[in-house]
Amino acid sequence: MNNAGSPRKPPGLSAHGDDIPEALRETPALKPKPTRSGWRLFWWGFMGFAIALIAGGLAAWLTQSISPGSLTGGAAIPLQAGLQAALAPAGTQSSDLLLGHLPYEEAPETELAPITTDGSIRLRQAAAERFTEMSNAARADGVDLVTISGFRTVEEQQYLFFGIQAEQGQASTERAEVSAPPGYSEHHTGYAVDVADSSQPETDLEISFENTPAFKWLKENAAYFNFELSFPENNPQGVSYEPWHWRFVGDRDSLETFYKARTPTARLGS
Repeated sequence: MNNAGSPRKPPGLSAHGDDIPEALRETPALKPKPTRSGWRLFWWGFMGFAIALIAGGLAAWLTQSISPGSLTGGAAIPLQAGLQAALAPAGTQSSDLLLGHLPYEEAPETELAPITTDGSIRLRQAAAERFTEMSNAARADGVDLVTISGFRTVEEQQYLFFGIQAEQGQASTERAEVSAPPGYSEHHTGYAVDVADSSQPETDLEISFENTPAFKWLKENAAYFNFELSFPENNPQGVSYEPWHWRFVGDRDSLETFYKARTPTARLGS
């Protein structure tokens, strides 16, 4: 067949009949395959984001769960009190309490030593030695600490609770606000002591004791002799404020005695 009469295709035109030269025609761009290192960077970035997200959520939950307010029903508490509450054992149940007080064993007579010249007030040996050192240091600073009470037997606490309760016509719950039932006083341990200021006897066993030179000195120096205030204001145990009541926590036994027994559900006085 003679093709001479057919129009010749200009050079450079495609066989499809359009007017775009094949050399200039766009072809679909091939997507580059991700390299092994690219996938690795992607997964590392994803994992880092996930870890940060989880850590942020956990931190927010912990902050809400163990904030000072959550330990005291919403009220802010000092750091030391917060720590005490955190150390309270989960195993201490409300059934261990009597009218809000925790039980304590009576110290053996063989472990007691006098802290007064007449020997009428005693503490456990280690506590007695440190208390004597503390009293001497206070006296050197012009402060005369008076000891009101130290170790008490369960029998002695019997009168302080039931005897005075009957004399004053108090209900048991009312008496428990100012005195622990027998078997439930820190004084049974031989580590607790009630102190006063000789210059202001009217403040003995009163909250006003906090305004005396003796209390100010104790707040600043008692820790150097391993003594601490048992029941500061707004304490996590919920015991009434007693600025005159101090306890020894200078060895393993004393520390375990008080901090294993503590519980945020306890209430009232010592």
